[in-house]
Amino acid sequence: MSSFIEFYQNIPFYLNPEIFSWGGFSLNWYSLMYLLGLAVIYALLRKRLQEKKYTQINLKTIEDFLFWSFLGLLIGARIGYVLFYDFSFYWENPWAIVSPFDPNTGEFIGIYGMSYHGGFLGALLVGWIFIKIRNIDFWFWADFIAPAIPAGYFLGRIGNFLNGELYGRPTEKFWGMRFPSDPQNLLRHPSQVYEAFLEGFLLFVILWNARSKKNFKNKLFALYILTYSLFRFLVEFFRQPDEQIGYVFGFLSLGQILSLVMLFVGIVILEWSKKTRSDII
Repeated sequence: MSSFIEFYQNIPFYLNPEIFSWGGFSLNWYSLMYLLGLAVIYALLRKRLQEKKYTQINLKTIEDFLFWSFLGLLIGARIGYVLFYDFSFYWENPWAIVSPFDPNTGEFIGIYGMSYHGGFLGALLVGWIFIKIRNIDFWFWADFIAPAIPAGYFLGRIGNFLNGELYGRPTEKFWGMRFPSDPQNLLRHPSQVYEAFLEGFLLFVILWNARSKKNFKNKLFALYILTYSLFRFLVEFFRQPDEQIGYVFGFLSLGQILSLVMLFVGIVILEWSKKTRSDII
């Protein structure tokens, strides 16, 4: 039994973040999971086309929307990380925002550092512009898109785990794990797995089941924001805060602060939609 627990606690050491490399090209699990997440969301939205109320939506519109919103997500996630998590560094090294080379050594290190909240804002902005150009009702479209999104989060968080990044706080629980990138080599909460379950699987189950309930008509987007921000706030108690930031007010992480803002916005959206849309129920 002890040998099994030891194996389990060291699983991240048996995982190679890089799937393969050939010449100057390499593919890692995190990038692959991003692409798989997009593919799964696309498949789920195709399935939603079978629902009678979405017969006026076609595949071309879905494909165009996913392309532009995914681009907005990537740009927003990067800008969000720069602004929220390490602004002083990037203020002094602006080229590092887009350069894959270490500004001090010139070594190739890739571009890392993405913010969910920045990605959410980027995708939301680009998506809003897209549907305005296509003359699509925002709430109708948001209801259509929201239930599929968490499936992509599930794969993204699994990608974080396979990459050995964003691990949790130290723990003495037997289900803790050690991660190669942890300089202290401590047992830590596998918070990426917690997030995959809550923000991915469980949120998907909630929204996918709520989509057919009349009481949730035009409320799915608000439900998505409220539930995600709550789950993220809770998981942040187990996730290791970014070293350059630490704790805000001595006990909250920046992710929790941003999630509280997101929770407030979700409440405002829900209340606003109730007052402005006669078909909310």
